[in-house]
Amino acid sequence: MADEFKHLVLVKFKEDVVVEDILKQLEKLANEIDLVKSFVWGKDTESHEMLTQGYTHAIIMTFNSKEDYNTYVSHPKDVQFSALFVTVIDKAVVLNFPAVSGKAS
Repeated sequence: MADEFKHLVLVKFKEDVVVEDILKQLEKLANEIDLVKSFVWGKDTESHEMLTQGYTHAIIMTFNSKEDYNTYVSHPKDVQFSALFVTVIDKAVVLNFPAVSGKAS
């Protein structure tokens, strides 16, 4: 059963980007918009280059529902951030999916 909706982004940022500044802006955005249930990000430190295909960072946002996600992505603040985000990335993979829990935490 899906209880949450996840937004997963794998990113390779452009060379001259101050990644921490971009991610701080995204964290601020996630904190300002109540529809975001949780927000986490991390930089890969363990995988072999062959496995990462050049992607260096993962971003995961959790929403209570697909409807909350859809409302979030049309929010003016997210639209504005997204316009900036596309200018600082070299490449990205985005997956949006209902989360299916396989093990209780």
